[in-house]
Amino acid sequence: MTRLDASSTAGGLRPDAMEVASAVECSGPRTLLLESREVPLGGVRAMSVHRSLPQRDLPLVGAWCFLDRFGPQDARMRVEPHPHIGLQTVTWPYLGDVRHRDSVGSDVVVRRGALNLMTSGAGISHSEYSVGDGPTPLDALQLWIALPESRRHGAPAFEQHDVLPDVELPALLGSPGAATVVLGELAGVASPATVYTPIVGAELRIPPGATVRVPLRAAWEHALIAVAGEAEVASAVGDGTGTVVVLDTEHLLYLGTQRDDVVLSSAAGATLFLLGGEPFEDDVVMWWNFVGRSHEEIVEAREAWEAGSERFGRVVDHGDERIPAPPLPAVRLTRRRRRL
Repeated sequence: MTRLDASSTAGGLRPDAMEVASAVECSGPRTLLLESREVPLGGVRAMSVHRSLPQRDLPLVGAWCFLDRFGPQDARMRVEPHPHIGLQTVTWPYLGDVRHRDSVGSDVVVRRGALNLMTSGAGISHSEYSVGDGPTPLDALQLWIALPESRRHGAPAFEQHDVLPDVELPALLGSPGAATVVLGELAGVASPATVYTPIVGAELRIPPGATVRVPLRAAWEHALIAVAGEAEVASAVGDGTGTVVVLDTEHLLYLGTQRDDVVLSSAAGATLFLLGGEPFEDDVVMWWNFVGRSHEEIVEAREAWEAGSERFGRVVDHGDERIPAPPLPAVRLTRRRRRL
């Protein structure tokens, strides 16, 4: 049995760089460890995050186009109103309470076990404050989903789901595992959250000493990150034998397509997050908080935000405080295709 480690990695993208993904035909199963990188957010947020998507060679996994983990750390989060277009934000907390306010009138506290899903459509703005006056323990996943053409020009929306379905993961050794279907569908069980592309986002829990099987849709592409603990991922398709990849909290493991399942083991127990879906339908341009289809569209959105356009509304209980848009790069935003 061969074990692969972090030496089999690829780099990530600068957060302020022009990031353009394109839909390509995925050509089969992969076993690629891609290193997450630390990104200091700085400013009044005084936080850092670990960014797993986009990667230099892998801009999307299905419609998932962005994945940050903020924490575990003690921090005082103060993210002032800022805009989004063309995406859904998915917040999946692990530790700490965060107050979310947005321009469709939402004012909720984000807590462990609840999914918070914001759909930008053509434009939305929101803020995020940790609850309390000082630094507090915080840990959560923040993900973005690129919206398809059929929805990205629509109205903004927000929804919170406190009750999500669980799926038992059959054990090949030891006790069965469990999965919470956060978004989309896994093993025939669907989350109540609204989605616009075939997709899955699920928290996987592996008991100590167990080996479990996670069913996958073969036509979809998938990836895994470790949230807590360390897991061994059998890279073979079908029987779970052969090469094993050790997945820790510093990496994303890209599994590619044409897998009916993936076999996971953990000596001490582990919590993972599975993301996947049908390869996305369009080329997308990502810059700052925007997901579009062209350079001109990004420029238009930036100018609208800077001008205080009604396109992005007004965040509830906020005054004029806001995060200004950064300068655009001196070059035209051009397409950047996946190379995996």
